[in-house]
Amino acid sequence: MKTLIFGATGAAGGGVLQACLSASDVDEVRVVIRRPLPHISDKLRVFVHDNFLNYAAITKAFVGIDACLYCLGTSATQVSGETEYRRITYDFALAVAEMLKLHSPNAVFHFISGRGASPDSRFMWARVKAETERDLLAQTNTVCWRPAFINGESLAIGPQRPLLHQLVRSFFRFTKPFRHLYVESEDIGRAMLQATAEKLRGRVIENAEIREMANRYQK
Repeated sequence: MKTLIFGATGAAGGGVLQACLSASDVDEVRVVIRRPLPHISDKLRVFVHDNFLNYAAITKAFVGIDACLYCLGTSATQVSGETEYRRITYDFALAVAEMLKLHSPNAVFHFISGRGASPDSRFMWARVKAETERDLLAQTNTVCWRPAFINGESLAIGPQRPLLHQLVRSFFRFTKPFRHLYVESEDIGRAMLQATAEKLRGRVIENAEIREMANRYQK
């Protein structure tokens, strides 16, 4: 299996990357990223690229792919408003999905959405996520994933997380026994690989099922 990962340095993407590198049925892991990653595996191929709306310069990254594991995203609290959030969440994802469909038409596109995504939500992020899910499911071979709290560490080099953020993370780790509230980032990756092996398409998968699918993955 050949996988293509976006957002590999984020809290979710870092675990997804590790799951792919550890999987015996994954023989190549391609990563599209703004800055180089250290050589951590012979499976890893890194494509340094900073235009997330146009991939003409790295077409070969999309050729011969079995699954695109799309973990790229941002918090609504870290952008200037809906326009910027929509560009990162919706426009970036659709651009990748269209490129994948063109160069690997049988591949599955795994999109990390979020628990609570809904077109009727009073929260802007939830409405944009739901719209992105809708259009991806209509246009591509897509599985949408709705994790709740993700326990994972970012691989990006940058400033230390604020103390409040660290305290919130510590609190949410107590939700681990509740299958609908908590998931490890590597388990998201394992669930995506299991879904690929099962040839799932056109699904929205909630947190409890993510954990169940990860447990089924034995590779």
